[in-house]
Amino acid sequence: MTIHIGAAPGEIAETVLMPGDPYRARWAAENFLDDAKLVNEVRGMLGFTGTYKGNQVSIQGSGMGMPSLSIYANELIRDYGAKTLIRVGSIGAMQPQVKLRDVIIAMTCTTVATPSSTIFRELNYSPCADYGLLEAAVAATRKRDVGVHVGGIYSSDTFYAERPELNEELTRHGILGVEMEAAELYTLAARYGVRALGIMTVSDHLQTGEDLPSDQREKTFGDMIEIALDAAFA
Repeated sequence: MTIHIGAAPGEIAETVLMPGDPYRARWAAENFLDDAKLVNEVRGMLGFTGTYKGNQVSIQGSGMGMPSLSIYANELIRDYGAKTLIRVGSIGAMQPQVKLRDVIIAMTCTTVATPSSTIFRELNYSPCADYGLLEAAVAATRKRDVGVHVGGIYSSDTFYAERPELNEELTRHGILGVEMEAAELYTLAARYGVRALGIMTVSDHLQTGEDLPSDQREKTFGDMIEIALDAAFA
């Protein structure tokens, strides 16, 4: 048990999927894991452990934004021995070729700042995905009828940003989409020598203004969960 995770020793698997929304964690556990058991509900941040094709898996909500994810990822790695952490969540598209419901697999994460930024001082550290997980995730997408894009994303530390010119520059430089967690996850994985990957479903588009209503997201997000699970145990 830690300050933010109430699971007992042995109740967290070495492989952890991390959606931001704790209710999405519950949905994923109920629909994709066998014998899923609630192992954490501290502060309402639900976590579950079960099996996928005989492999033990935990699905732990991370909350919204890098500071919240940093808390859970640190405790999962340091106190529970997590070795593979995969962010599964939503992302806003920034390129015209990226469509709603497509899957983006993040190779690298551009960011203004993360909770880890202060330790680097003047250095612009470039967090990136674990290549083995990245390769396995791309292979897993070939079994599914879903649009897939692999490349750089932007991890923002604000949701209501007021820098339209920044979005324009990110788009001009090929950034696929914007979310709020992956850069810190990749940084922590590098620090602790574990594997990390971000697999996100496009829920809205910054260029067109399109977005998915909440009642249409569940089925689409299923592809992302299955890709993550298959990649983890490839």
